[in-house]
Amino acid sequence: MTHPHPHPDSHSHPPHPPQGHAPGAPACACSHGDDDAHAGHDHGALPGWPRIGAALAFALGAELAHWMQQEHLGMALALLAIALAGLGVYRSGLRDLARLRLGIHALMAVAVTGAFLIGQWPEAAMVMALYVAAERIEDGAMERARHAIRSLLDLAPESADLLQPGGSVQRVPATEVAPGAHIRVAPGARVPLDGRVLQGHSSVNQAPITGESQLADKAPGDAVYAGSVNQEGELVLQVTAAASGTLLARIVHAVEQAQATRAPTQRFVDRFAQVYTPLVFAAALLLALLAPPLLDWSWLQAAYQALALLVIACPCALVISTPVTVVSALTAAARRGILIKGGSALEGARSLRAIALDKTGTLTSGHPTLVHWQALDAADTAQASTIAWQLASRSEHPVSRAIAAGLSAPTGAVAPVQALQALPGRGVQADIGGQTWQLGNLRLVREQGLLTPALQTLLATHEAQGRSVTVLLHAKQVLALFAVADPLRPQASAAVAQLQALGVQPLVLSGDNAATVRAVAQEAGISDARGGLLPQDKLDALAQLQASLGPTAMTGDGINDAPALARADIGFAMGGQHSSAMAMETAAVVLMNDDLRRIPETIRLSRRAHHLLWQNITLALGVKAAFFTLALMGQASMWLAVLADMGVSLLVVANGLRLRRWGRKEAA
Repeated sequence: MTHPHPHPDSHSHPPHPPQGHAPGAPACACSHGDDDAHAGHDHGALPGWPRIGAALAFALGAELAHWMQQEHLGMALALLAIALAGLGVYRSGLRDLARLRLGIHALMAVAVTGAFLIGQWPEAAMVMALYVAAERIEDGAMERARHAIRSLLDLAPESADLLQPGGSVQRVPATEVAPGAHIRVAPGARVPLDGRVLQGHSSVNQAPITGESQLADKAPGDAVYAGSVNQEGELVLQVTAAASGTLLARIVHAVEQAQATRAPTQRFVDRFAQVYTPLVFAAALLLALLAPPLLDWSWLQAAYQALALLVIACPCALVISTPVTVVSALTAAARRGILIKGGSALEGARSLRAIALDKTGTLTSGHPTLVHWQALDAADTAQASTIAWQLASRSEHPVSRAIAAGLSAPTGAVAPVQALQALPGRGVQADIGGQTWQLGNLRLVREQGLLTPALQTLLATHEAQGRSVTVLLHAKQVLALFAVADPLRPQASAAVAQLQALGVQPLVLSGDNAATVRAVAQEAGISDARGGLLPQDKLDALAQLQASLGPTAMTGDGINDAPALARADIGFAMGGQHSSAMAMETAAVVLMNDDLRRIPETIRLSRRAHHLLWQNITLALGVKAAFFTLALMGQASMWLAVLADMGVSLLVVANGLRLRRWGRKEAA
């Protein structure tokens, strides 16, 4: 059932400053001299484009001077090119060597020094200038992935129209508006802060936050999110969260936290790079020492090929290939209303073999409605309707609210309701017109011995259709029954079909009546439906599914779903305003717009990201293997090595960034 819970605006994420880099920004672990082996590029070591352009010109001049046999001029131009473009890189490399760190800066320092010592100073200058130019291009591409999610914050305006006590309106910075204040949002304007509608009716485009393509109708009492666009009517909102705590800000913060965690493939690549670079460094040293006696090379040729091998040894492209792909995928998912909390969940979704869904609030809308009612004696119809409405309208239970909403309020004078009391687990009771009336469930009927075979048959008919039946009792008689149904979500059947097409088996695990659960599951196209489950029963069922089918996900929205969400290989939480905070905090993936089709989308995105990850890894290792072979054959050159290495780095970045466009191709 729908459970009482705080509104999503009440989540207690720490405020996050609107400026700065994402903590998990993709970085090339081999291109710096910092202490953190996975920190970002050392931007201070890279000059701007004017200096890089001048360095490339001087490097070309050095090549020309060498060709014209102007050795002193060529050496001076080469030194000038290195000083303009690569002095910071060279110093960083020397620091790395002193610390016995074999990063790309250390490799470049060794290669440039070695090239000068063997008289290849024009090539040393060109290698350094090309390397720095490629690094600067790569940094620009990396920034696109690093700050993609930050652009979401720009959706919320910086100011808000604050209503004053006297009725006037004052425009103030959104950061100065406190929760509880009243703000006005004009037609066509963006909503500056999360709030609840106090006055007005309108349609709101909240696609940037929830990913839903349809406009959402808003009326008094409805939640509105910062960054949404008010389409038609003027709205007056009561602010429910400060600027730093809006749903939009929390999405950004959660994705940035996810970026800070390393995906399994990324951890594998990092470990591989830590072993790979020293091994290639050792291979280059062995090539320089053993090639002359074994391959009859000159010492000069052996040293040159070893230096070329060092340049291509940098695992830049290899290490970059994973984080940029993961960050792009996380950003694309967030724009579709899918909040994935880390690379592990992103990669793990591709392996899912089964997905268990809760019924109420997940497979169904969580908004029960009265679909049928009848008085057992037609003569009692008017009285039954009036009494049932009086009792139901005084209860906060979702079923009671559905009955009250489905019945017509009495128009004439009615007897007052007195001595109203709840019957825990059964219903409500009150005195009306000097007589005792009860509105309750099947348990209440059984306890009073009123469950006749005819009534039992009638109840079973409704339960087989997935309806919950409430009865009106008076003087040891059943006067009327009311059938309430929680309708299936409009997208549920499509989501189930898509999951089955992906080879993932959907099933239902619910605490509701078994007959009702089976009826709802059948309507959605699910054959395996299990009802009457306590939270521990759900955990046991998940363990059984994991053992028999493999990786299994759980989807839910209530507090009682939290243990199963934590136990599953991946937990999917419904993220709408009727979902519990605990479920959203526990789950690895939150569906911000309650659209179940986002689950198969997540699986497709996971498989696409996995494909690109290994595509990039294969490309990076393949180029390095080719140059290793060329070096052993004595055909490698340093400048071509750096071009190939940085070219592959740029290719894997561009390939990973393609995932940012993934959401645009998905069906709404």
